[in-house]
Amino acid sequence: MEGRFSTRWRFSRIMAMIQIIIGMFVIFISMASLHRFYNVSNLLHFSSIGACHKFDAITEGILHEGGYAPFDLKALSERIDEVLSQLSELQEKLESTAIKLSKNAKKGKNKVSTVGENITLVEFQRFLEDEVIRPLYDAHISLRLTRIPRPEDAVLGAHSGALTEDPLVNYFTVEETRKYITAKVNRDDMQNVYGLNKTYNTIGHTCVLMKEDLEKYMNYDVGSYCGDDWDLGQKLMLGGCDPLPRRRCLARASKLYQRPLPINESLWTIPDDGNVRWGKYKCRDFKCLSYRNPKRGYNKCVGCFDMEKEKLKWVTNGSLVDFMIKDVLNVKPGEIRIGLDVSVTTGTFAARMREFNVTIVSTALNLGAPFSDTIALRGLIPLYTTMSQRLPFFDNTMDLIHTSNFLDGWIELQLMDFILFDWDRILRPGGLLWVDRFSCARKDLDDYMYMFLQFRYKKHKWVVSFKSKTEVYLSALLEKPPRSL
Repeated sequence: MEGRFSTRWRFSRIMAMIQIIIGMFVIFISMASLHRFYNVSNLLHFSSIGACHKFDAITEGILHEGGYAPFDLKALSERIDEVLSQLSELQEKLESTAIKLSKNAKKGKNKVSTVGENITLVEFQRFLEDEVIRPLYDAHISLRLTRIPRPEDAVLGAHSGALTEDPLVNYFTVEETRKYITAKVNRDDMQNVYGLNKTYNTIGHTCVLMKEDLEKYMNYDVGSYCGDDWDLGQKLMLGGCDPLPRRRCLARASKLYQRPLPINESLWTIPDDGNVRWGKYKCRDFKCLSYRNPKRGYNKCVGCFDMEKEKLKWVTNGSLVDFMIKDVLNVKPGEIRIGLDVSVTTGTFAARMREFNVTIVSTALNLGAPFSDTIALRGLIPLYTTMSQRLPFFDNTMDLIHTSNFLDGWIELQLMDFILFDWDRILRPGGLLWVDRFSCARKDLDDYMYMFLQFRYKKHKWVVSFKSKTEVYLSALLEKPPRSL
């Protein structure tokens, strides 16, 4: 009897603590909202008339230049109300759950019962994850997206031509759309694999922000040769103007183009220099792209153009975070037939998997070197796409998704969320997600681990290893659950 009482007492204390945390979170939101609207320095150093005049300038059209929408205070208010509503629903749900558990406990007073009859540890963990942690996470992200441009920044931006807020966000009222298209600033303002410090997800709206570049890209004579401007097109894609519009001009090829090598020979042979247009790269041949050259023009995927070094990957024993292809395929014998490699690569992973009779499509952009060209010349399939674009595959179709040198600790959490949900969409039930040497700061590891674990994939392999004093590697092999209705 005393054991049952003490168990119920401990559970009641846990629920009380959760409600206290939620209460503190609500107070924090209120204070943060007030801080956003009322800056202390403005209250001390500026008259109320001057401050209001500056703030009104934003809402009355300083950002109208170029046809942009003004900052939308109504949308901001709706976003704050949504967060408060989420927290209110969460508190009600917790209170009703606590009352229900209390009633069940009273009913079972005169019976020999265990804690498991009321709620198991697994059920309680699932309840916390689904009904507490996830709503709090969504509320946190919503608040992170609440950005009010400071009056002095807006006035300065109006004169200099710089915009402090992406104005087109305010054309949309559905919150999920707004979250999707809002620019995702990288963690600690780090540059991503594309050399940018923010990423736009695409539904075409950022083409308006890159009007000058887009018009330059589409300025050609119909039926003639296109300009040597693939790098301009890639710049538009990386800026979020993606997919690019079709053009009615003829793509240029190298003047020295030769027939590719036979497939068995091409897999592990550097292509002929004449098959690549080198005009927009620092290097002018494959020899220059050697990992020994510090000025090769790219910094990701070190050694990608050195075939002797590439031959050792995934087939020889390395560190604990380096999984072997044969070990991964043995997890699902005979089931891995097609897959996607989301990496900065010259196709070596796809080449190795081809030797195991697995077809891999490799995502590739020419990030300072001809990655996409090289993949194709090796007889493999390059998919020229950015991280912002929805993958062009149907739901539940891929047996395997492999990622390396792509997602790292620079990536903003909500951007990563949209990417991982898209990977989950195309991965079939029972398919494998192979996270290969994901690196991040030790202080951020918990955040990124949650991003991978939120889908409840089965863990086949999970290894965390030190990269340096402040950074770690994470490698994992995860299996998607059935999720059948």
